[in-house]
Amino acid sequence: MSRADEIFIQNCIDILENGTSDEEFDVRPHWEDGTPAHTIKRFAVVNRYNLAEEFPIMTLRRIYYRSAIDEILWIYQKKSNRIADLSSHIWDSWADENGTIGKAYGYQLGVKHIYPEGEFDQVDKVLYDLKHNPASRRIMTNTYNHADLHEMMLAPCAYSMTFNVVKGKLNAILNQRSQDMLTANNWNVCQYAALLIMFAKASGLEPGELVHVIADAHIYDRHVDAVKRLIDKKPYPAPEMQVEDITDFYKFTKNSFTAVDYKYHEFTDKIPVAI
Repeated sequence: MSRADEIFIQNCIDILENGTSDEEFDVRPHWEDGTPAHTIKRFAVVNRYNLAEEFPIMTLRRIYYRSAIDEILWIYQKKSNRIADLSSHIWDSWADENGTIGKAYGYQLGVKHIYPEGEFDQVDKVLYDLKHNPASRRIMTNTYNHADLHEMMLAPCAYSMTFNVVKGKLNAILNQRSQDMLTANNWNVCQYAALLIMFAKASGLEPGELVHVIADAHIYDRHVDAVKRLIDKKPYPAPEMQVEDITDFYKFTKNSFTAVDYKYHEFTDKIPVAI
């Protein structure tokens, strides 16, 4: 059984059996027909994935991991906020009249700051410190800039990564304020696991542990039946993830990753997305 499947099943069962509904509140998200999109949630879910053992990709349904990696490269490598720079259309609903998502995600990572070592954007400062100061406890990125929230089309959900090197292995904590479990959970896990692997290779380190901290892990009301059908399936073993031997973070592409013998269950449910 894939560890990612095991964790996902455990999380969803916990939410469905022990979660709290937000039906008593007026909520911001809504469905395409205008109906409020309510959720059942659990607070402060913490999951751990050992990337030295396997790549954490779900087999309960197909995860388009290259599209997920393409998005993380759009944010961390291109540092872009323009949806035209992204191969998929997942951000189309949040684009403004200029075709951007405002000062969100990649925009924040591309802003340069002054450090004792010189001027860097957040990504290049991480890469610099991993090579030159791996013992630092200050190696992190953060896209939740309160000063710019009013100019973001959507406040960042996965908003910070904190990196830590232990015995030649790169570990990281992904902090996420909000997680739509069915639509985005394993998508985010795959892309940030890939990001950790790319940073490790670019820094002469081995991939270690990805810790995923979710403040509000929820299942939408219109997703409950689909989630129940999904977690009733029997998972396959995780595939081997082959990654090109690249040492320059900016040379990676979505095709640098290949899941060998990726077996997954067909899942044909149409998943509505709350906006």
